[in-house]
Amino acid sequence: MRSALRRHPWAVGLLESPSAPGPATLRHHEATLSTLREAGFSVQLTAHAYALLDSFIYGFAIQEAALPFEGHDTAAEITKPIMEPFSTGEYPRMVEIAVEHVLKPGYDFGDEFEFGLNLLLDGLERLKAGTE
Repeated sequence: MRSALRRHPWAVGLLESPSAPGPATLRHHEATLSTLREAGFSVQLTAHAYALLDSFIYGFAIQEAALPFEGHDTAAEITKPIMEPFSTGEYPRMVEIAVEHVLKPGYDFGDEFEFGLNLLLDGLERLKAGTE
């Protein structure tokens, strides 16, 4: 789902129609729910996991689409003018994250998706193991 949303960031708002989701959206929901149930998640844990994963994927896609850069090592080109207001010292943690993480060679915001998804899946697996 994330790959499709990266290719078509304008589609995020179209996928979730409040009145009538399309067949592709319904198939995606069904496939995700089936995967969770077949992995041994209870009905309640499936509902929680699905809501969490859905929110994470869509939320990340929205945030990623709004960034003024994409890919490895593109943040540095864009952020120099953005960083100028931070020279007052008023936002030391934002500067710290930018300098020590975002502006480092090889940085790609997309890598944060893998980190977050792994964290979610590990936590869900622990919850599932505790309910068996």
